[in-house]
Amino acid sequence: MLNDWYQMTWEEIGRLPVQGMDTALLPVGATEQHGPHMGCGMDAEIARHLCYSVAEETDAALLPVLPYGCSIGHSRRWPGTLALQPKTMIDIVKEIGDWVFASGFKRFFIINSHVTNYAPLRCALEMLRAEHDGFMVAVINSASISERVREHHFDDAEDWHANEAETSLMMALNPDMIREERIVDSDDPDRTEDCVFSHPVNRTSSNGVTGKPSLASKAKGQRLFGWMVEDLSALVRKGMQEESPLPHSYSEKVSFA
Repeated sequence: MLNDWYQMTWEEIGRLPVQGMDTALLPVGATEQHGPHMGCGMDAEIARHLCYSVAEETDAALLPVLPYGCSIGHSRRWPGTLALQPKTMIDIVKEIGDWVFASGFKRFFIINSHVTNYAPLRCALEMLRAEHDGFMVAVINSASISERVREHHFDDAEDWHANEAETSLMMALNPDMIREERIVDSDDPDRTEDCVFSHPVNRTSSNGVTGKPSLASKAKGQRLFGWMVEDLSALVRKGMQEESPLPHSYSEKVSFA
């Protein structure tokens, strides 16, 4: 049975940690432009499908997907992006974590499918583990779960976006997101190479795409998604067995007596 937080009653959720399942997964995506050929909800779709499959594999509790992210770097050049400020995202995820902990869960995996969410998510992690002694929190980027997953995502560009990997994943997971007649490889090279500064997408891409979506296929997406589920499930299972290296309390002072 899938432990779907959205569908479960408070009694069913409360029984999970009592019965030994103290792990929860939070899928975090974004709603942002993905070029002329792909729907704006792509990042959230990856997070949702990935965490659903991993929850089935591991029995971890599946939280509802957070479909908004820190996408302010995509600018207002293209319609469709709905972005949170980093400080807003920190607060949202931290407060979700507060309530997960209050429900009795000890292990909290934040699964991130939008690259620039990482900084605010890491800040939320720092706040959660400082406030809730013994709460173990991990932030994992879906594009770099393992070396083989990372290699596929970065194959056609270092600063990729709406590229072959993402397009292939949507062909496999939600083909309604794809406008195949609009798939065109961007003439833009990866303009971030050798840059000192981090530039917004309006200054690095002409149409919001960096990479080669024309190389995408459903078969590639199925293979990549299979790797993502397998490798993330292994990480979650490992985390389910992990204990803190030392038992020291966060707030208890060292005695000098």
